[in-house]
Order: sequence, then structure tokens, then C-alpha cells
Amino acid sequence: MDVVDEINRPRRDERLIEEAGIPLDRALFPLLARIGRHGPIGVVELADRTGRDHTTVSRQMTKLEELGLIERSASARDKRIREAVVSPKGQDMISALRAARERVADRVLVSWTNDDLEQLRGLLRRFADDLMQRE
Repeated sequence: MDVVDEINRPRRDERLIEEAGIPLDRALFPLLARIGRHGPIGVVELADRTGRDHTTVSRQMTKLEELGLIERSASARDKRIREAVVSPKGQDMISALRAARERVADRVLVSWTNDDLEQLRGLLRRFADDLMQRE
């Protein structure tokens, strides 16, 4: 799908990080975002959600922890698993990224009518719902 390819281009993440004005390695961006969305989360689940090898994700989570963007502790369900949550500093970074994403979207959608936007929202919601039902 051309749309998915375009949205998922690595340069998009780089531009978003630049727009947000934050010092974050592009490789860490999707991990921080998913920890913020799904935390507390362990390495194996995060690797599954990002499509990366768990050893790579483990190293990247260590880097996020060293940067003070996440905090890890033993899982309440299984003490052998260390789960990550976003720290206050990480939450500030996520907020800056969210604001940057909104600014970029506003520039892209400036000429769209309210009807266009409602139709897009509805179709994307339907697509997401159908996708979740197939998993």
C-alpha cells in the first residue's frame, strides 16, 4: 500500500524528531512511543509489537533507561520480567513529539474541508477495527 509505505519511511520519524526539537535517536523513537502507549511492558512483548529482535530491544531499552526516558521494575505478575514505563522526562518527550505531529498534520491538511476530515477519520477507524478483528 503506497500510503503505508509513505507514512512508514524512516525519514518521516527523523523529520518529526527535528520538528519536536528533541535529542532522540530515530531507532529509539518507536520504542518510546510504544512503551508510552502500552506500558508497563516487557522486552519480549515490546519486541513483538515493534517487529524487532528481543536482544536488540533489550539493548535499546537499556539506552532509554540510561537517558532517563523510561523506568524499569519487576512485573507485578511475574517477578522474573522487568517491565518498562515512561518516566516524567520521557512523557515530556512524547508530549513534544505529539505536538510536532499535530503541527505537521495541520500543515498537510490545511486545505481539507471538515467533511474530508470526518470521512478520513471514519475510514481510518473502520480500517483499524477490521484490522484488529483479524488478529
